Amino acid sequence: MIVRVFAAGIALSLAACSPAGSVAQDPPTDTASAKPAALPVSPAGLTVIEVSVTSSDQVFTFKTELAASQEEQGRGMMFRTEMGDDEAMLFPSYEAQPRSFWMKNTPLALDIIFIGPDKRITNIEAGVPYNTNSVFSEGPALAVLEIRGGLAAELGIKPGDAVAFELPAGAQL
Repeated sequence: MIVRVFAAGIALSLAACSPAGSVAQDPPTDTASAKPAALPVSPAGLTVIEVSVTSSDQVFTFKTELAASQEEQGRGMMFRTEMGDDEAMLFPSYEAQPRSFWMKNTPLALDIIFIGPDKRITNIEAGVPYNTNSVFSEGPALAVLEIRGGLAAELGIKPGDAVAFELPAGAQL
């Protein structure tokens, strides 16, 4: 009896952890009750959102993988060997706090952009290569954005620039 209850509990847990959209469904026919379209998912299985940075009179938009969970944030860009100029990864805090990052097992050099509670860039650690030395936010950070190393300087992105993004409903750390 206990084994059956345990097995049923595991089956329910596995079903609850299945990725969204893994079961094909017909689209709703009643448009009044239709839910918003699902957000795209990257090859790594992360939700993709749009993040834009306004620098001077230019707006730069990135297709951004959302590292929402602690596990996703811990993995980050590890083992990745390429990143497009229009791609990024966002690490939200959900509450502004001092942040630090290291680039263990990350062969790509990345610009690490710390975003303050006012959604403005506080500081940028440029071209951080593979290593285990930490880089730190200058004050509390609401989120951290990673882009290809050297791209922030190429685009003229700097501290004080505004960053816009919207986290999907239900995204939790």
